[in-house]
Amino acid sequence: MTLTFHHINFVSHDVDKLHDFYTRILGLDDIPISQFPRPPETDDTGYGGHIRFATDGAMQMHLAERDLNVAHKNGRHINPVERGHIAFRTDDIQGFMADLDAQGITYADYGTTFAKEWYQIFFHDPEGNIIEVHQQVTETK
Repeated sequence: MTLTFHHINFVSHDVDKLHDFYTRILGLDDIPISQFPRPPETDDTGYGGHIRFATDGAMQMHLAERDLNVAHKNGRHINPVERGHIAFRTDDIQGFMADLDAQGITYADYGTTFAKEWYQIFFHDPEGNIIEVHQQVTETK
């Protein structure tokens, strides 16, 4: 099983202002939202907040609108768009979840709730920071 650093997620009340800062001031490139297909939000699942993306060519930044109700709405105990998170990509999400289970680390299994092409789980480090681990489940275009 491999694990690689993939992105950092910051949340904001003004996503466009944050995106402008990282692209205009720091010179990161915009990643079009079309590269991140999302399932539709419903009354009891998903996330419909405003999202923008930027990259230095290797690492990504995911800039998302803060939503304090996402965990409750989706019936999970961890909210990845409350304070933001760091994310890693694996090639074996089931094996990674088994490792977490064996170590007694609880996680929120969001599956493909937020991204059609990624299977995502979220858990806390010892300081309460949120960590995402995901596996790509289909090829991106």
